[in-house]
Amino acid sequence: MADILVAENVLDLQDVLRRLFQRARHEVRVTGNGTDTLEQALEQAPDLLVMNPALPEIDGLEVCRRLRADLRTRDVPILILSVHQYPAEKDAARQAGADEYLGKPFHPAELLSRARVLLARNTG
Repeated sequence: MADILVAENVLDLQDVLRRLFQRARHEVRVTGNGTDTLEQALEQAPDLLVMNPALPEIDGLEVCRRLRADLRTRDVPILILSVHQYPAEKDAARQAGADEYLGKPFHPAELLSRARVLLARNTG
């Protein structure tokens, strides 16, 4: 069972992601903005961060950069979930430190598969 931090400002999607990961037997914490995401991640590093890059207060790419710069969180796998699927957006996310990038809408099985790969890579 992994500790997954979901950073999503769309409330309906927060609920969908929470239920999806809970059904897969993971512990799930949810935040709705970049400030809370940073605080929670630095307080207790998650096993995986699933994040919308368009978070209010501090955007998701800046959250990536800050987490990568901190020794406590530099190795946390980060999966970006975004409505933007342009190559430039994906490149920007990877340059900021994201490990994976999945477009919205997404298939739940695809999200769970990518999450499993990132979790296995981080633990194994």
